[in-house]
Amino acid sequence: MTTAETLADRAYRHVRAAIATGELAAGDKVTERGMAERLRISPTPVREALRRLELDGLIERIGPRTVLVSAIHQAAIDDLAEVEVGLRGLIARFAARHATAEQLDALDEILDRADDLLILAKERRRQGQPADRHLTALLDTIQEFNDTVSACAHNPILVRLLEQSQVFAREERRERVLQQVAQDDTFGLDRYTSHRALAKALRAGDSAAAERIATQDVQGGLAALRDGGRQARKAARVAR
Repeated sequence: MTTAETLADRAYRHVRAAIATGELAAGDKVTERGMAERLRISPTPVREALRRLELDGLIERIGPRTVLVSAIHQAAIDDLAEVEVGLRGLIARFAARHATAEQLDALDEILDRADDLLILAKERRRQGQPADRHLTALLDTIQEFNDTVSACAHNPILVRLLEQSQVFAREERRERVLQQVAQDDTFGLDRYTSHRALAKALRAGDSAAAERIATQDVQGGLAALRDGGRQARKAARVAR
């Protein structure tokens, strides 16, 4: 959790992400106490988060402390994902126009570090050793790359809108990616090269290509994370 994020924000993003992936399906019951115990926080921030989700139309209140996931949540999450995709594309377009030489060099340096971490993670997996530490560092490095691309846009309004519209919070996204990688060590690697392509487009000042690459990357990432959540839910049902 970042210093700017409150416990209510954390609860809000957690429940919203669970709805986005299908871990919480239409009609599922959510209680303040149950969610507070799950997140290890007090019921008060959970109560605030649920009020926000109710205003979003993602849940319906059936009692003072109990809600149900709304039947129309899927359309709302799809709309939110579309906003995030569009904003990431716009940020990349602006970045191609406004990135400085120093920022472009920083992007290349970040990706060089990411390459080294990916090699280390693959080697440890090949040797049958745990690679979680390297994978976590890799994900943090890719987040650093994304943050630097946002900075290249020199448009704080777009960046703030993106932060507000993201389907998954940073911690939630990282946790879910690590869960997916644990099941499939090739997860996400087919999109990894897109970061190099984006850096190249930014250096060339090709705003159309930058927007296209960023859009395709975030579309693929969101689809994979949401599908992973649905598969986990199915597996849980089978295990019952």
